[in-house]
Amino acid sequence: MNYANRMKALKPSDIREVMKQIAANPGTISFAGGLPDPALFPGEAMRRATDKVLRERPEAALQYGLTLGYVPLREKIAALMGREGVAAGVDNIAITTGSQQAISLSALLFLNGGELILTENPSYLGALTAFKTFEADYIGVDSDEVGMKPEDLEAKLKAHPEAKLIYVIPNFQNPTGRTWSLERRKALVELAVRYDRVILEDNAYGEVRFEGARIPSVKSLDPGKHVVHMGSFSKVLSPGLRVGWICAHEDFIKKYELVKYGCDLQPAELAQMQVNGFLEENDFDAHLETIKGVYKRRRDLMLATMKQAFPGEARYDKPEGGMFIWVELPASMDTRAMLPEAIKRGVAYIPGEAFYPLEDRKNAIRLNFSTMADDKIVEGVQRLGALIKERL
Repeated sequence: MNYANRMKALKPSDIREVMKQIAANPGTISFAGGLPDPALFPGEAMRRATDKVLRERPEAALQYGLTLGYVPLREKIAALMGREGVAAGVDNIAITTGSQQAISLSALLFLNGGELILTENPSYLGALTAFKTFEADYIGVDSDEVGMKPEDLEAKLKAHPEAKLIYVIPNFQNPTGRTWSLERRKALVELAVRYDRVILEDNAYGEVRFEGARIPSVKSLDPGKHVVHMGSFSKVLSPGLRVGWICAHEDFIKKYELVKYGCDLQPAELAQMQVNGFLEENDFDAHLETIKGVYKRRRDLMLATMKQAFPGEARYDKPEGGMFIWVELPASMDTRAMLPEAIKRGVAYIPGEAFYPLEDRKNAIRLNFSTMADDKIVEGVQRLGALIKERL
């Protein structure tokens, strides 16, 4: 078949491949996916919101809508951006089909084939895949517990003038769970302004903070047109609704409208009105507190069990929020090679190698703590810890 050249660069997602293995081994304790716990979905509240929408405004909910999205929901999202320190209006907001589409639209808007994106090292696998779809390349910037290292970011900006975008996840990063310091955020914006580059700020996990003070978003530090902020309701309401957003300068939003129209005309009208109805009729902050309470307990339990079950050579941080714990093992270990044995023993994870842009690092794993019950967390971590000790 005469496929487009871009297909040569696309490979199956490591996460999807692991999920297939898990499906073939029923009963596996999975720390692999980045899924919210379905038991925390506000099913009854969403049913009421849906009933009201279809009872009162079916002609609008089932019809075509605006390419940039449902205006009342955009107004509410603009208000939510105030929590991030961003003064936004409806003209600064575009609704997307999840934040994943926001990443793809950004690549479509800003990148030509062969151009570069600078990312954290490691970075979100779904973003790396999206960039490849548009025939872009990426380079990882050295990062530590508090974000990209400014000296390495500047060195790469100087060495690669073709690098047009800087993609970052400052809050509870996927895969590491780390959070950028305010100083690193300021340094990032200063470099983006100096070298006239656009920052893509992915904030899919920002509302899932368990402890510590909220840090101003990168977008809030933007003096003009250098930051595109991307958010989502997937982690805090429902991923099945596929409602995310872009917050950016009005000039950017006008361009996003053009590329969005060419991709799918508009976001799903019914889903937007469902989310809008939920926000109107329910206490969103109370809902968030419920989610955060459950996830914090599971994070604490996973960390406590890891302390007992993992060897001393394992290195990991305590995330202040989000869904992930990143584990680095001795350099001699190959966590991809270890995975089939782990699944045989009834526990799964994602090998860290997939998250490194263009690098061959095999000794890390990403663990998700959001979906498993307490007893499964303990049992799964103990199984994994025993296997790691054997491999060492």
